[in-house]
Amino acid sequence: MIQAIVFLPLIGAVIAGLIAIFGAHLRNPGGDTVEHHGDVHGHGAVAVDGDAAVIHASHHEPDADDDHGHDDHAVEPPAAGSRAAELITTGLLLVGAAMSWFVLIDVGFMHHDARIALFPWITSGDLQVAWSLRIDTLTAVMLVVVNTISSLVHLYSIGYMDEDPYRPRFFSYLSLFTFAMLMLVTADNLVQMFFGWEGVGLASYLLIGFWYHKPSANAAAIKAFIVNRVGDFGFLLGIFAIFMLIGSIDLETIFAAAPGLTGKTIDFFGWHADALTLTCVLLFMGAMGKSAQFLLHTWLPDAMEGPTPVSALIHAATMVTAGVFMVARLSPLFELAPTAQAVVMFFGATTAFFAATVGLVQNDIKRIVAYSTCSQLGYMFVAMGAGAYSVGMFHLFTHAFFKALLFLGSGSVIYAMHHEQDIRNMGGLWRKIPFTFFVMSIGTLALTGFPFFAGYFSKDAIIESAYASHNPMGFYGFLMTVIAAGLTAFYSWRLMFKTFFGEPHDPEHYEAAHESPLWMLIPIGVLAAGSILAGFPFKELFAGHGVEEFFRDSLKMHPHIIEEMEAVPAWIKLLPTVMMAIGAYVSYVFYIRRPYFPEELANQHQMLYQFLLNKWYFDELYDLIFVRPTKRLGRFLWKVGDGYIIDGFGPDGVSARVLDVTRNVVRLQTGYLYHYAFAMLIGVAGLITWFMFGLGG
Repeated sequence: MIQAIVFLPLIGAVIAGLIAIFGAHLRNPGGDTVEHHGDVHGHGAVAVDGDAAVIHASHHEPDADDDHGHDDHAVEPPAAGSRAAELITTGLLLVGAAMSWFVLIDVGFMHHDARIALFPWITSGDLQVAWSLRIDTLTAVMLVVVNTISSLVHLYSIGYMDEDPYRPRFFSYLSLFTFAMLMLVTADNLVQMFFGWEGVGLASYLLIGFWYHKPSANAAAIKAFIVNRVGDFGFLLGIFAIFMLIGSIDLETIFAAAPGLTGKTIDFFGWHADALTLTCVLLFMGAMGKSAQFLLHTWLPDAMEGPTPVSALIHAATMVTAGVFMVARLSPLFELAPTAQAVVMFFGATTAFFAATVGLVQNDIKRIVAYSTCSQLGYMFVAMGAGAYSVGMFHLFTHAFFKALLFLGSGSVIYAMHHEQDIRNMGGLWRKIPFTFFVMSIGTLALTGFPFFAGYFSKDAIIESAYASHNPMGFYGFLMTVIAAGLTAFYSWRLMFKTFFGEPHDPEHYEAAHESPLWMLIPIGVLAAGSILAGFPFKELFAGHGVEEFFRDSLKMHPHIIEEMEAVPAWIKLLPTVMMAIGAYVSYVFYIRRPYFPEELANQHQMLYQFLLNKWYFDELYDLIFVRPTKRLGRFLWKVGDGYIIDGFGPDGVSARVLDVTRNVVRLQTGYLYHYAFAMLIGVAGLITWFMFGLGG
C-alpha cells in the first residue's frame, strides 16, 4: 500500500507527460515551429506554425481580461487527450488520498510503523545510501496532508483550467510535484530527503512559470528557484556536517549518535562553533528558504504568478511546509541544541509579525493570502522552537485545509470576476457567488482562530507553547504571535468585506459574475468541512495527553511542554481570542461602517503606508545589496575580464597579430620566377659583402 501511495502520482505524471508530448506532436507534426509575436492585451500571443490567427489566451490567466471578454480571441484548441490526462491523474491521487487515511489509522492508532527497503542507491566509501521508505506517525500525517490537498487541487483544476490548451502538461507537473513531496516525507535518510527537497523545487519552478509566455511568470519562477537555492546551500552544508561528525546520513544512526555530539566543536573558518548548534542552524537555513521565512521570504508572494491551484497546492498547503516537517523530523537534533531552537523561534516569530503587517495593505487577493501563509508558517516555527513539535505539526495539519480553501476560494472569486484580482474592484459578491462566500467565511474563521474552528485549537496552542517554553526567545515569540493574531483577523476580514460586501466597484464584471462549476465547488466544500473537523477531534493527539502514544518515537518532544502549556494562566489562553475579536471589529469599522477612514489614515501616514505597501522594501534592498553589485561584477568580468584581457590578448591580440604576420608573409609568395631570382641575387650580394669586409672570417 505504501509503495502505491508514493508511486501512483509518478505514474500519473508520466502518463500525463506522454499525453502532453503526443498532443504537442499532433499540434506541430513538423517539429518546434512556434513563433512568439507581440503582446496582446497584456499577455503574450503565441502563433503556432507561423499562423498568427491562432492565439493562446488562457481563460484563467491573470491580466488577460482587458477587453472584458475572450470571444474576440482565436483561442487555441485543447491538446489532444486533455480530458484523459485530467481524469487519470486526479483518479490516481484520489486513490492515494483514501489509502493515506487508512495508513494514518494503521500507523497512528494501531502502531504499525514500517521501514520498506526498495533498493541500494549510492555506495561510495563510507557513504552508503539505500532507497527506502520510513513510515511512522509523522510521515502518515504528512501523507494525509499531501495527498488529500493534492487530490482536491487536481479535481479543482479540472474546472479552473478548463480553457487552457496545455492541461496535460499542467496536470503532469502537479502530479510530479506530489511525487517529489511524497519522496521527501517518506525519506529514511538525508540524501533521499534532499532528492525530494530539490524535486519540489523543480516542480515549483515549472508550475510558477507554467504560463511561460508571460515575462512576470518567468521572473517569478526564476526568483523562487534562486532564493530557494540560497537556503538549500545551508541545508547541504548541514548534511555534510552531519556526515563528517557521525559518518552516516541514515536517520536512525544520526538519532542514536546525536547525544554523543554534545560538547563537540567544529572548526568553521577559524571559529570553534558548537557542533550541534552550527549543524542545526545550517539545516534550518534550508527550512527558511523552503518555508519562506524572514530574509528568504521574498519569493513566495511573487509565486502567485502561477495558476491559482498551484498557489493552493505548493505555496499554501504542501511545499512550504517541507521546512517545518524537516525540523520536526530532526527534532532529536534540535532538542540537543537550545541555541539553535532560539534561532528557530526568533525567525518564526519575526516572520509571523512581519508578514502580517505587510498583509494589512495588500490589494491583490492572492497576495493577501500568500502573506498570510508566510505568517502562519512563522507560527509553526515558533512551536518548533518551543520544543512543542507536535503542536507545530497540528497547525501544519489544520492550516493545510483552511489555507488551501482560501486560495481555491480566491480562485473561484477570480473566475467569477473574469480574472480580476484587485479587491478594490470587487464588492457585493456574496449575492452573486453565495457558496464561495460561505466557504471562504469558514476558512477565514478558521484562519483567525474563531472558537471551535480548526485554527482556534492549533494557533492558540502555539501561543501557549511559546509562553510556557524555556527558550530565551520565548517571550518574544509569545508577544509577536499575539500581535500577529490581531493583525491576521484584521487583514482576513478586510479581504472578506471588500470582496463580498458593500457596493460593486466594477458593475460590468459584477453583473456577469456567476458561481464556479461543480469541479471547483466540490473541493472547496470538502476543504470547508476540513477547516472545522481538523481541529477538535485531533486536539488530544497533537496538543494533548495523547501526543506521546500517537507520535511515539517519530518526534522528540521537549519534556513536560504539554503539561506546562496546560498550566499557563487563563488570561493567556483567552488573549488570542480577544486579539482576534479586536482585529475583526477594527476591520468591520474600517471597511463597513466608515469605509472612508482607511484612505484618510493612509494619507495621514504616507511613510508607514508606503513602507508596508512596499513590503518593508526588502526587494529594493536586495536589489541594491545583491542584484546590482552582481550585475556590475558580471559586466566588469564580461567587458574587462573577457573582452579586454582574454579576447584582447587572445583572439584579438596575440593570435590576431600572428594572423597579420602570416598574411603579410604569404604576400611574398608571388609565384613569379624573376621575383625569386631577384631575391636570390640580393642574398648572394649580401653574403659577398659580408665576406669582403671580413665579418665572416
